Amino acid sequence: MTLAQAKDQLDAHLREIIEWHFNPATGSPFWVDAAAGKNPLLKLSFDPRKEVKTFDDLKKFGFFEDEWLRGGPVRRWQPRALWNKPTYVFETGGTTGIPKSRVVVDDFRIDYEMFSESLPDAFFPKGANWLMIGPSGPRRLRLAVEHLCQCRGGICFCVDLDPRWVVKLIKKGWMEHLKAYQEHVIDQALTVLSAGHDIKCIFTTPKLLDALAGRLEKDGSTVAQQGITGVFCGGTEMTSQWIRFAIEELLGPGIYIAPTYGNTLMGLAASDMPKAEEGYKIAYYAPQPRAAVQVVGFDNPDKLVDYGQEGRVMLTTLTKELFIPRFQERDEGVREKPSAKYPWDGVSGVKPYRGFASTTVVGVY
Repeated sequence: MTLAQAKDQLDAHLREIIEWHFNPATGSPFWVDAAAGKNPLLKLSFDPRKEVKTFDDLKKFGFFEDEWLRGGPVRRWQPRALWNKPTYVFETGGTTGIPKSRVVVDDFRIDYEMFSESLPDAFFPKGANWLMIGPSGPRRLRLAVEHLCQCRGGICFCVDLDPRWVVKLIKKGWMEHLKAYQEHVIDQALTVLSAGHDIKCIFTTPKLLDALAGRLEKDGSTVAQQGITGVFCGGTEMTSQWIRFAIEELLGPGIYIAPTYGNTLMGLAASDMPKAEEGYKIAYYAPQPRAAVQVVGFDNPDKLVDYGQEGRVMLTTLTKELFIPRFQERDEGVREKPSAKYPWDGVSGVKPYRGFASTTVVGVY
């Protein structure tokens, strides 16, 4: 696909999503009411079904406010055409106050099935069993990774992890308790790995992979010696420096690590395994046309930064289940050029947005 074809695909998909979400017969109450001037949070002065035809036209919406996702009723975000479908609620945040939430029918399955296509079968074998070492509870990760494993023909084993409790421990400075909780999580993981379940693949985060490898080293073993060949890893601490350490020292040869950048709204931005000759740079590409990522100016979010320059990450979600235009993320990064594999903009060097960095707890799990 060429850059021009990718742009045409995105514009065509956008028009379909706009018609779906703003049509009173199928649409989501939040957006139908916004277009009709009946939404107390947002009243639009234009008709999106007539005036939004290209991705650039989304500027008419201004910027999406993440506070709109706090509280209910959550059904206002779900298109009426899907109200008879079994529905999940996934949350993000919520350490203090009301968490942000979204309703989901099948998006998490579709997102992870698409991501599955980026995993090399040699290291993530079809039919292999997985271990998911990450947050459970109202977050989507547990169900999503479990579905990823299942759609590849395997069975997924999971551990319990409550990240909200971890955040409270950090904020209170109870580092001894934090260490004990981390050890509790690793204990669960090692129990599963020792039980003869023939696990080949792991999802986890940088901190937990560090902890798992460290415990195995104490026991005279390695991640590879546990039979693991593929590690799917995501989190705010996925830096080039860390990934180099993971590849060269933590995991060793014979293990593929697949970095990812994603969240409850975006789905998954994929990246190939970083290479030494490229300085271990991790360049992520959103799953267009279902989601699009832009890197915009810190002082002027209406303007894209130049390639190779830092800016704030802005996300647009375009699925039949959720329409979120121009959401300024709590992340920043470097704008990357399109690639042959992904003919649209990417982002590298992702880290917490500098405007919130002092108030954001990173590396929770």
